[in-house]
Amino acid sequence: MNLVIDIGNTFIKVFLFEKRKISFTQKISSTNIFKIFDLLNDFKKPEKIIISSVIKLTDAFYDKINSYSKIIIHLDEKTKLPIINKYKSKTSLGKDRIAAAVGANTIFPETNVLVIDAGTALTLDFVNENNEYHGGNISPGMQMRFKALNAFTNKLPLLDKSEKFFLTSNNTNDAIISGVQNGIIFEMDTYINEYKKKYADLKVILTGGDSFFFEHKLKNRIFAKPFLTAVGLNRILEYNAEQI
Repeated sequence: MNLVIDIGNTFIKVFLFEKRKISFTQKISSTNIFKIFDLLNDFKKPEKIIISSVIKLTDAFYDKINSYSKIIIHLDEKTKLPIINKYKSKTSLGKDRIAAAVGANTIFPETNVLVIDAGTALTLDFVNENNEYHGGNISPGMQMRFKALNAFTNKLPLLDKSEKFFLTSNNTNDAIISGVQNGIIFEMDTYINEYKKKYADLKVILTGGDSFFFEHKLKNRIFAKPFLTAVGLNRILEYNAEQI
């Protein structure tokens, strides 16, 4: 059994893998990091652990987690990867992005794959058929766009996503909702179309918190994988364990 711990600024996502299948998942607040150990007490000790964290972890946390397994991988820019990382600024590359790229390559090895992560930011990452990660692009995610329109204007309200939106809107609220959501859809579809011009066999994976919202709104065929980052982290863990 493998333990995958993905620590973000707001939430911690905990996954248990039996080989390459997720057997358990739980999301907890990042303010209560030791809650992880309450969860682990309900299971047998994992054989291997990987930790991906955007926050600095305390010595007390490391002392505690080290008692659960002899094989613990802390993901950083020096961690060995099962793909070739061609990104130039590796120290600034988000752990979630490289993990998602590895996850995509795990699902579609030796295939041209475009990963679209619709989360806080909208990120695109590309792995080619030679198992090389080349990077991608970053733009504001859906909630960030809604908040920006409200924060940087005097009169526009703060709104949220809606299943009801239009190509042409006849009131301000609908114009904001339609503008944000259509903008993201057009952005994603355009990127997919441009990549398909270069890679006819391209596979596209949609992940992230807003993936379910956009899954059936794109014109292009995609594969929705909400736990893609976890799949990638588990693969990185297995790969490093093989080197020990």
